[in-house]
Amino acid sequence: MGMAKEHFVLVHGEGHGAWCWFKLRWLLEGSGYRVTCIDLAGGGVDPTDPNTVQSFKQYDKPLMDLISTLPEGEKVILVGHGAGGLSVIHAMHEFVDRISQAFFVAATMLPFGLQTDEDKKDGLPTLPENEIELTFGAAADDPPTTVALRLEFQRDRLSQQSPEEESVLASMLMRPWPAAAISTASFEGDDERLNRVKRIFIKAERDHMLNPEQQDSMIKKWPPSEVLVIDTDHSPFFSAPEQLFNLIAKSL
Repeated sequence: MGMAKEHFVLVHGEGHGAWCWFKLRWLLEGSGYRVTCIDLAGGGVDPTDPNTVQSFKQYDKPLMDLISTLPEGEKVILVGHGAGGLSVIHAMHEFVDRISQAFFVAATMLPFGLQTDEDKKDGLPTLPENEIELTFGAAADDPPTTVALRLEFQRDRLSQQSPEEESVLASMLMRPWPAAAISTASFEGDDERLNRVKRIFIKAERDHMLNPEQQDSMIKKWPPSEVLVIDTDHSPFFSAPEQLFNLIAKSL
């Protein structure tokens, strides 16, 4: 494949936005790749109030809209981080012939999403109540509409190995994520069809958000084409962007 023709679509995880990919985008574009970074509904600078995002379909609409408008015959390489892995899986179900590869960077990698309690145990962070802020934007008896990491826990959970100034930047830009909507991510289909897309899992060894045991469990249950390991926190795009870029580039 020719470098200039490859198009990366970078998909953020919980609470983040397109902004989190700025270093990786710079490295990819500097090597001749095309790069699109999207904001999912309620993320980054998307104007949607995350408390109004009621379904995963609504949350994921920006990615679906992007892929559906690709020129005929064009394929993309998807890169998902954290819960962004669910968006990548959703896209694989809907547009398997438009995706050439899928990278999961410490990301949720479950072929049919969050269908069981075991899926949620493997694929979602387990955060103590004292570390999070819940918003109940619907009825009081309904589950919280959004979850946010309290400021004092963000660096340890997300970016303990990253430059401190980038943790500060992230704390200024992060938004609550629509936890109720993300928890509805459930897909029907055929995993053999999904296996037509080459999957690469990049395991973050020092991840305090989606811990290594969770990552290992997902890898074991649905083995990808390749497993790569990076000795970083949950945010290698901050803590080791050049290493992350090299791992991705060598797997094309």
